[in-house]
Amino acid sequence: MTANSILQFIAFLVVLVGLAVPLGAYMARVYSGEARLARRVLGPIERAFYRLAGVREDDEMSWKKYAACLLVFNLLGALVVYLLQRVQAVLPLNPAGMANVSPEVSFNTAVSFATNTNWQAYGGETTMSHLTQMLGLAVQNFLSAATGMAVAVALIRGFARRSSTGIGNFWVDLTRSTLYVLVPLSVVFALFLVGQGVTQTLTATTTVHMLQGGEQIISLGPVASQEAIKLLGTNGGGFFNANSAHPFENPTALTNFLQMLSILLIPTGLCFTFGRLVKSDRQGWVVLAAMVVLFVPLALGAIAAEQAGTPVLDSTGVDAQVSALQAGGNMEGKEVRFGITGSALFAAVTTAASCGAVNAMHDSFTPLGGLVPMWLMQLGEIVFGGVGTGLYGIPMYAIIAVFIAGLMVGRTPEYLGKKIEAYEMKMASLVILVPAATILLGTALAVVLPAGTATLGNPGAHGFSEILYAFTSGTANNGSAFGGITVSGIFYTTAIGLAMLIGRFFVIVPVLAIAGSLAQKKIVPASAGTLPTHTPLFVGLLVGTIVLVGALTFIPALALGPIVEHLQLWGR
Repeated sequence: MTANSILQFIAFLVVLVGLAVPLGAYMARVYSGEARLARRVLGPIERAFYRLAGVREDDEMSWKKYAACLLVFNLLGALVVYLLQRVQAVLPLNPAGMANVSPEVSFNTAVSFATNTNWQAYGGETTMSHLTQMLGLAVQNFLSAATGMAVAVALIRGFARRSSTGIGNFWVDLTRSTLYVLVPLSVVFALFLVGQGVTQTLTATTTVHMLQGGEQIISLGPVASQEAIKLLGTNGGGFFNANSAHPFENPTALTNFLQMLSILLIPTGLCFTFGRLVKSDRQGWVVLAAMVVLFVPLALGAIAAEQAGTPVLDSTGVDAQVSALQAGGNMEGKEVRFGITGSALFAAVTTAASCGAVNAMHDSFTPLGGLVPMWLMQLGEIVFGGVGTGLYGIPMYAIIAVFIAGLMVGRTPEYLGKKIEAYEMKMASLVILVPAATILLGTALAVVLPAGTATLGNPGAHGFSEILYAFTSGTANNGSAFGGITVSGIFYTTAIGLAMLIGRFFVIVPVLAIAGSLAQKKIVPASAGTLPTHTPLFVGLLVGTIVLVGALTFIPALALGPIVEHLQLWGR
């Protein structure tokens, strides 16, 4: 680990928290209706939306109605994206003359963008028209992110309210998330990206003359506008197939640094929103502390693994010298303008946040360097997590943690003044176990079926890692991939499409059920037997619970992939 890497990492965390504190306070005012200046400017637009949709701002919903509205809205959004792809050849804003997208890829993409996954079984600049990119994919980037934020706020209300049958209004939460948070941040960030060289045009291509002679046709498009919300909304779907490794998406070291910040900005800010809305800032700091304690060693581990490199092989594939390593570390699959630190940290950030944007080829990472992003996803979108998903994911582990503590002392567990009973434990268990089962069962199915192994780019342990990573990424609604596997066929587009749906909505519904149950309960006054949940001790208990569950669930599978690959590589 170099001093430069450590300084970059410290600077990243300091700037991130410094920006997230005021943003979190602002979002708390937005969701409580107290952002006076913002409402003075944007309030007329918000109210116009409500009148157009026939929504009453003060109409409270039960958790079942909230969930039903959310599911129907997202289903209709996926349907629109699917239809746009299927008929894009006859629609306007298609200057490159893109053909209609195949049914299986259309299904996979529609599900992907509706679930905030943005898994891409296609090359953006060679498959999607400008209209599909802007009206379909970019719009879903806003709406899927806003959906996650709405669920997080609904859960917070469940903790904050007492004896209430309502957890808020989905349409109001969705509108405020989009109008007051996502749109303003995206506009500012998109303008910055344009200033740094990211393209924003309706032109399809441009022709350039190369220094060595000849010409090259370069794809263009409305990139900056989609890039901004792709990152701020932890979506990850790039306009170009190379994603944030493409110079028209991520041209400079400065844009790379700010793109990483933008990925974690809203998830980190929501920790402080949580503290404000439950009227205990220390609770927000505890959630953030648990995320940081998990993130720091894993991110530094990925950087160290890539800087260590791998043994040098001769032309026969055998170590030239056991002691010889890649000069300067493992630069394979990485952009020279970002280096190892900028690439490995980006990989950790994007998988910690369920974003999926990439600036390097994860398939080219060292075995342990590739294990880090894989396990960050397998922990369940909680180490920062996506916008909203981290904040409604990590309380599920907090519920498990206080339950374990309650078992130790023979007392009914409590969290934020609410008694945690059998119903909450069942729902929290579903949130944790259903995605894990989907990842492992999907991987097992792909390994034993010819359709699952036919498109592998590598045999053995690394091939297994490619499959495990694919189902992990899809179920965790991340969208990144080990690129050695081809996923555009019917098997993977369908299987991972279903995994994305399960990983998103089979988590959201139990979370909303918990919110509804907690909202009906009274606040229990703290007593001598109450476990304080705003102390370093609870941070340790929460982190220990997360690590224990993650290790017991996934270490056996990881042992068949990246761990055994590492042992094979270094044990020659």
